[in-house]
Amino acid sequence: MPDVAPPDPAITDAEALEAGRLLFAQNTQFVHAAQTVEGLLEARGIEVALAGRSNVGKSTLINAITGHVALARVAQAPGRTRQLNFFQVGEGRLSIVDMPGYGYAEAPKAVKRDWQGLMFRYLRGRPNLRRVLLLMDARIEDKPADHTIMGILDKAAVAFQIVLTKADKMKPELLARKHEAILAIARKHPAALNDVIVTSSETGLGIAELRASIAALVV
Repeated sequence: MPDVAPPDPAITDAEALEAGRLLFAQNTQFVHAAQTVEGLLEARGIEVALAGRSNVGKSTLINAITGHVALARVAQAPGRTRQLNFFQVGEGRLSIVDMPGYGYAEAPKAVKRDWQGLMFRYLRGRPNLRRVLLLMDARIEDKPADHTIMGILDKAAVAFQIVLTKADKMKPELLARKHEAILAIARKHPAALNDVIVTSSETGLGIAELRASIAALVV
């Protein structure tokens, strides 16, 4: 039975994994929510943002990365997050940004336009944004909205890394095929990292590697 391809060796060696563990062993706290670009805090430290379709598991993954049970609230209904939520790690050298979900079909068009407009303006204009983690549900086929956001990230020259979520819901052979398919998509985008991290917030798969990948940005 085929296995998922191993992550980039640069984020799996013991030193990198330990750096990731130590970074997120610090206290993480919610510090700010912005509904407009004008409402953003002054840019300081490094920011890593999580983007993805509604219900992809952004809040759950933030909780898993930071080791908190309920730091980021998991919405009962997809599409409810309509602001940028900032979580400060430690003394502020790193902030994790939970972006509004995109592509939720049942959200009113006016609402989708407003919160997606905020997301796009943030991506294009935030000087300390070092990376976007683009979350995709391992169980679901990639959608036009996913490709739209990848194109915007390319144009904005914002480096992004695709992270597959909910991998525990997939059989290993199907997960391996999905990983290869998404990696092929990533290779077509100049702003994408040539590495797709497979994760499960339920089992902890890929969480240490994701922490290490983020820690490498904090110098």
